[in-house]
Amino acid sequence: MNTIEQQLWDYIDGNLDESAKKAIEEKIESDAEIKSQYEDLVKLNLSFESMDLDEPSLSFTRNVMESVALVPAPVAMKTQVDKKIIYSIVGFFVISLLALFGYVLYISNLSMPKFSFNVNLNFNVDQYITPTVLYSFLFFDLVIGLIFLDQFLRKKMHK
Repeated sequence: MNTIEQQLWDYIDGNLDESAKKAIEEKIESDAEIKSQYEDLVKLNLSFESMDLDEPSLSFTRNVMESVALVPAPVAMKTQVDKKIIYSIVGFFVISLLALFGYVLYISNLSMPKFSFNVNLNFNVDQYITPTVLYSFLFFDLVIGLIFLDQFLRKKMHK
């Protein structure tokens, strides 16, 4: 629907303010095509007003519900996937992964470097365990304990 047609419908329905109403009236008087379109829309509006609305019978809802009740409920489609297809797809991926792993082992150099194990066990505990770390740890434990207590009490309440 174009804008002039929408404006004409608003004019016919009386939904325009005074300035827009005057502008549409001027367009109707000046343009013959718009005037003929306006007259057609007025005739259509009058034919809509003269129509009687059909009302369904009083037992319409009951009849519809009875006809719906007679139709069998749709059955869920039960499709079977062949297990051979699933096994073949899984086998393909397992073989592909094994081939890829074998290729990586084939091209890699498996020589071990010299391994020296020097462990320095001298560390200052006071440097790592500060009051802030201790309070944070205790707060975290308190929150976890409250969560577990809440779950325990909720399970007990449901029983």
